[in-house]
Order: sequence, then structure tokens, then C-alpha cells
Amino acid sequence: MTSFGNFGRDSYAWVAKEKGFFADAGFEVDIKPGGGTGDNITKVEAGAAMFTPLDLTGVLLARGNGGAKGVTVVAGIQQNTMAAIISLEGNKITAPKDLEGKTLADSPGSVVRNLFPTYAKLAGVDATKVKWVNGLPANLIGLLAGGTVAGIGQFVVGKPTVESVAKDKKAVVLPYSDVMDDLYGNVLVTSTKIAKENPEMVKRFTAALIKGLVYSIDNPKESGEILQKNVPAATAAPAAAECELMAAFVRPADSGAAAGTIDPERVARSIGILQDAGAIPAGLTPDQLIDSSLVPAS
Repeated sequence: MTSFGNFGRDSYAWVAKEKGFFADAGFEVDIKPGGGTGDNITKVEAGAAMFTPLDLTGVLLARGNGGAKGVTVVAGIQQNTMAAIISLEGNKITAPKDLEGKTLADSPGSVVRNLFPTYAKLAGVDATKVKWVNGLPANLIGLLAGGTVAGIGQFVVGKPTVESVAKDKKAVVLPYSDVMDDLYGNVLVTSTKIAKENPEMVKRFTAALIKGLVYSIDNPKESGEILQKNVPAATAAPAAAECELMAAFVRPADSGAAAGTIDPERVARSIGILQDAGAIPAGLTPDQLIDSSLVPAS
């Protein structure tokens, strides 16, 4: 499953399929649109999907509060969180404090929504003064463009897609990384059962997917076209722009981290941020979530 709907940020899965990377690794892959962190965790635990990218912070929040016990992290996708609130010019939102008194939309299980109380606390926002309403992944941008809500939960790279729908309005992006710079973005997860019973298969699948990820950010125009070919409702140009923007998150210039890797020490710091904010209780450690023997080597 994709992380959330059918956007350019997840086009690397179709790239890995279209370019034959999955086939070369011995896989026939069916790609379905995901519904956000909470929904995707449920489907992987139930066996309805074998792999999905999930925002690591969302997984930490879920596991720290007693859930997500049946999933295991096996690779990194984005080395920094892409979680954000996106609004439009004219909605009187230019800084986090401006969110107070506004109505925002996102799916109930989205990491942007679930992490919002922590973001609000660190950004000096009274979260009780912000109203959230439910929206399906495919409908969120339309709700924003139509003026039904003042902002939506999105990833930073969603800016081009938002502007392509809003047409004459520019997007305003409030990245969570402005106040939480140690957090990872999406990571690849599988069920704990699969990770334990079929580790070599997991490694082969991960390598093929990461190959598609790297190809997608190196060839954004082609990646957008591949997404549109496989998902006719998607539009190639905004998808390509998302891939281009995502390059800085997959291979940050200042980190030197190789694509797919995960640093347990950084994950520990992320856990500390959530614990300090009161989002999860003490006791969670990186090795409860991440199988380091399956994560690509740096």
C-alpha cells in the first residue's frame, strides 16, 4: 500500500514495478492506495497488505500508546519528516499561532493529525482552539481549494499538487520539522510475522523498492508520467514536482545518510521528543520497532 492516496510522493512504488525492479527481485506486486498511518497499520497487521510506508512518528505514537504491536520497521524512506499543515493565501494563516480559531481537515489516522498536539505544544499553539474535521485522502485538497476548511494535513511535497488544484492561489506550508527537526519521515514497514519468518524476502523487496525510490527522485519527470500511466486520476506534472521536492528528504545534503538507512540514535531522540511533550509514556526503545538486521546498511 502507498502511504496516503495516490500522489507523486509514492510514485516510486509504481516506478519499481514499471522499471522491472520488483520483477528482477522475483516479485509480482499489486499496489493499492493507503489511507494514512492508522488505517495502514491495521491492514498490515491483518494481512491485507504485506508492505507499506508509514510516517515513523505515527508508528512511534501508536506503539508508545499500546498499539502497532504487529508491525516492524525495515527501511527508511525519508530521512526527515515531511508532515505539515498546508493552507492557501487569503486564509490568514502565515504562522502556527494563526491556526487558532481555524478548521482543518485530515483523515483520523493521519500522522499529521495525530502528531498535531505535540506540534502545537512545541510551536506555542493552543490545540484546543483548532477544530479538526474528517476527510478522505483523495478529497482533502478539494476541501481546501473549495474553502470548506482553512488548512489540511499534508506532506511538505504536496505543495505543487495543492497549487495545481487551487489554480490562482499559492499554498502556505507550515512544516512540522520547523519545531521537530530530529524526526524521520516515512519508513517501510511489514508485519512482524513476515519479518521473522521471511527475512531474506523482506531484504529483496526492500532493495527493489529503494531502487525505485532513488530512480524516482533522479528522474522526476518520468516518475510523474509512470504514476499517471498507472493511476489515470493522477496528473504527471504535479507528481513530478513532488518527486523533485522529495529528493532533499530522501538524501539530505547535510546528513550523508544513504537512501533506506535508519539511525537508531536519531530514533531514540525522536522518542525523547514525544515523551517530553507528553505524547507517549516512558519505556519505548528503537529496538521494539526496528529490525536493524533488515534495514539497508549505510
